[in-house]
Amino acid sequence: MVSRRKLLMTGGASIVLLGGAAALFKTLHSDLTVARQPWRDAGQGFGDPRLDALSYAVLAPNPHNRQPWLVRLEGDDQLTLFCDMNRLLPETDPPNRQIVIGLGAFLELLRQAAAAQGYDLEITPFRDGEPHPRLDTRPVANVTFVRRENIDQDPLFGAVLDRRTVRTPFDQDRPVTDGMLTKIGRAVGADNTKYGWTNNEEQVAEIKQICRDGWYIEASTPRTHHESTELTRIGQKEVNAKPDGISLHGPVMEALSTAGILTREKFDDPESRAFEEGNNFYNGAIDTAMAFGWLSTTGNSRLDQLKTGADWVRLQLAATLEGLAMHPLSQVLQEFPEMRGQFAKIHDFTGVSTPARLQGLFRFGYAKFPAPAPRWPLTTRIIDAA
Repeated sequence: MVSRRKLLMTGGASIVLLGGAAALFKTLHSDLTVARQPWRDAGQGFGDPRLDALSYAVLAPNPHNRQPWLVRLEGDDQLTLFCDMNRLLPETDPPNRQIVIGLGAFLELLRQAAAAQGYDLEITPFRDGEPHPRLDTRPVANVTFVRRENIDQDPLFGAVLDRRTVRTPFDQDRPVTDGMLTKIGRAVGADNTKYGWTNNEEQVAEIKQICRDGWYIEASTPRTHHESTELTRIGQKEVNAKPDGISLHGPVMEALSTAGILTREKFDDPESRAFEEGNNFYNGAIDTAMAFGWLSTTGNSRLDQLKTGADWVRLQLAATLEGLAMHPLSQVLQEFPEMRGQFAKIHDFTGVSTPARLQGLFRFGYAKFPAPAPRWPLTTRIIDAA
């Protein structure tokens, strides 16, 4: 799997090989069987329809793969969803907006998985009030499972186990057509969520520049960049032990890590080769975008953010069914002070103005889908009743 901090083989890896580590490179490998086990466990049967549905929900996309969900089972048919306050991103996501979007994606997959078993969900979001300006320990949602006869299964559910975030460069010989962008947009379901897109060459080029500038700002701001490096897991041992955050693995990563070239300290150093190659890779991925899409809401309440998460994962599932890769570019939507200029530029470009709000920006294209991302086992996300 390639993440936003992957090095190019033509960069750092060549240093290792030329330094006499070719034999080491050949012997190292990356086995993430443990970290990917939750993808194999999904739907295998836990003896409780809530756990069966949750086994799919924990596979939801979320910022920096923080997996911020905690669940308390209650009675025979209820559960309460909380945010794990130790999994926030205070530097790049100060108001916790992106975290809430991830929780919305979780609830949508929970709903789809429950329907596949014949259950409808009665979801009450933020029953004790919406937390502002930051999240707190109050419930995100209270959920009741209700058995229904002849409930319809969501056709998007068939793509849940195939859904991937593709961070690699996209095929430059395969355009993303108007018809394709329109088709996947039909998956967006919330009444106050709007989906926009462009595959116009000049407009795509303009968004690419905004995103490159946004990426540079995040990477060159020490505290925001350090937040990412602290969450980087390097090599299979670290990824299997902590299957969240930004994972770097594979033979190249193992060799670079063993040689001491690939470390969190070097990622933090803007003068290092690791920093330079990470920057080159991410810009290279942006530059291969064949189209862009975005989601906006008429307001920016916590409920708006939850609904965005549902539509985000629905859009990605629809793209997956069509073999289309989707990669969120979230930097320009972040709300730390240094990003204000790019934040304003992308809102202006898309014609979204206050009180409306851009909630997601994505690049689209065609590429080989990677293996699934690491996940914490479901059992680690269940908490005891109070």
